[in-house]
Amino acid sequence: MPLFNSAEPIIRRKQHALDFQDRQGLLLLKLQISNKTLFNNIYTRIDQVFVVWSLITAIIFFTAQFAPIDWITQAAFWSILTGIGTIGMTFLTHFWVKVERLRWVLYAWIVLMLGGVAITDLAIYYRSGTILMHLCHLWLWLSAMGYFCTGWGLRSRAFMISGLVHLIGIVVLPVFIGWQFLATGLVMSANLLMFAETQWDMRLPIDNYSLLTEEQQEFNRKQYLIRQSESV
Repeated sequence: MPLFNSAEPIIRRKQHALDFQDRQGLLLLKLQISNKTLFNNIYTRIDQVFVVWSLITAIIFFTAQFAPIDWITQAAFWSILTGIGTIGMTFLTHFWVKVERLRWVLYAWIVLMLGGVAITDLAIYYRSGTILMHLCHLWLWLSAMGYFCTGWGLRSRAFMISGLVHLIGIVVLPVFIGWQFLATGLVMSANLLMFAETQWDMRLPIDNYSLLTEEQQEFNRKQYLIRQSESV
């Protein structure tokens, strides 16, 4: 079996023929004025996680770049936001990752995020200049590792490429002297929003979803056939 499903586009517009596990907690956002639709999109719980983390990332890094707040206060602020994001991520994804047998990917992200907060807080508390000067590098690296784990678990080229983008961001950070927090926030937030607004490639459906009934699995098979016909 190939590592990646090359028959699937890396990124494409969202498809609405979703599997049972993707339809749980589904949100539909529609902006319409008179008879003209300005915005119309669906957001699975996975998409919602991307949006939440995008907002959290933007708030943290833009605050670090522009707000005249001391490091100790910012560290407390960052820790609270990251904790909220981690709890929200766990709540929103727990059913999907169990069905898709990807709980280890969720655990990897939890370890990476909480580990990053711990390192950041300790560096600020003990005034470690070396780590403080490389906080953006640290978080880009942690995000890259998370995307690589996700890409491997989902067999997704899109997430693998995103991991590479974050590593490239580390290399080019010195170009943005004085604006590294802004640049880091833009890279991380833009990647997250891109995943929330598009449909990314992943492995073929699992043959047997142990947590789903036979009716639900049959529903998934029909949805997969619809998606395949829409891709032609």
